[in-house]
Amino acid sequence: MLKKTLRNTLTALTLTAIAGTAIAAEEAVLRIGYQKYGTLVLLRAKGSLEPRLAKEGVKVQWTEFPGGPQLLEGLNVGGIDFGVTGETPPVFAQAAGADLVYVANEPPAPTSEAILVPKDSPIKKVADLKGKKVGLNKGSNVHYLLVRALEEAGLTYADIQPVFLNPADGRAAFQNGNLDAWVIWDPYQAAAEKQLSARTLRDGKNLVDNHQFYLARRNYAAANPRIVKILVEEIRGVGDWSKKNPAEVTKQVAPLIGLPEDITRIAVERQGYGVVPISKPVIDAQQKIADTFFTLKLIPKQLKIQDATLSVPAVPAAKTASK
Repeated sequence: MLKKTLRNTLTALTLTAIAGTAIAAEEAVLRIGYQKYGTLVLLRAKGSLEPRLAKEGVKVQWTEFPGGPQLLEGLNVGGIDFGVTGETPPVFAQAAGADLVYVANEPPAPTSEAILVPKDSPIKKVADLKGKKVGLNKGSNVHYLLVRALEEAGLTYADIQPVFLNPADGRAAFQNGNLDAWVIWDPYQAAAEKQLSARTLRDGKNLVDNHQFYLARRNYAAANPRIVKILVEEIRGVGDWSKKNPAEVTKQVAPLIGLPEDITRIAVERQGYGVVPISKPVIDAQQKIADTFFTLKLIPKQLKIQDATLSVPAVPAAKTASK
C-alpha cells in the first residue's frame, strides 16, 4: 500500500511538473500574426527578432492571416499574442468583446487603399455607385473608406449593395464582372491596377488616415512589457531601413507575396513607415470610426477606444538604421 501511495504521489508530481513545463514553454513563445504584406513581413524575412528574443528565453512563432478581421479573431481566441491590422478591424474586434490593446501605429497611408472599378466601367464617380454591388472584406480598413467616400458623395451606406468577400474571392468576383466596384488595399490594389487595368474611383487621400496598428492581447502586453518593447524596436528598425531602401524592400517582398517587382514597388512606396506609440490624436481618430459604425448599426454597442489602450514602456528612437 505504501509503495502504491508513493508511486501515485510520484506520478502526480511528475504530471504536475510536465504541466508546469508545458505552461512555461507556452508562455515563452511570442506568437505573431501577420498579413501578406507589411513591415512584419520584412521583419520576419530579416530574422533579427528571433536572436534578440532568444536572449530573453522567448521563441517566435509566425502565422499568416488573409486579413485583419481574421487575424484579430485569432488574437481574440488566444491563437496569437500580437499582430498588425488596418484601422477598422480593431473596432469590430473590440465591439465583439476582444480583450486587445493598441500598442503602436504606422504613419497614415491613405493612398494604399482605394475603391476600384473595371477599366471600361461607366461608373465615373462615387455617386454612381448608388444601387451597385460593391465588394469588400467586412470589418477591414477599407470598410471605413467606403463609408466615408459614400458620405462625401452624398450617399449613405444603405444606397449600395455591399458584398462581403475576402481579398482572393473579391479579386475573382471583380475580374469576372460580378462586382461593380471593389474596395481593397495594397498589394491587392496595386496588382489589380497593373494586371487588370482597374481604375481608381477614390482612394483615401484627404478622406481617411489608413493607419496600420500593432495590437496585442491585453494579458500578454501587461505581463511582457519588455518583450513588447523589443518587438516594437525591431519593427521601427525595419521601417527606418525600408524608408531609405525601397528598391531593396521591393526585391525582398516581391517573392514573398508572389507579385512582380513593378507591382510590389508601387505598394512599397504607398505604405507608411515609422512606427510610433499610440497617441491621443490617433485614439481620437479611432473613436470617430467607432462612433460612425455604431451610428450605422455595423457594431452592436458604443465603444470607448481609450479602454483598449495600455501603458507600455516608451520606445526610444532607433540610433541607427537596421541592415
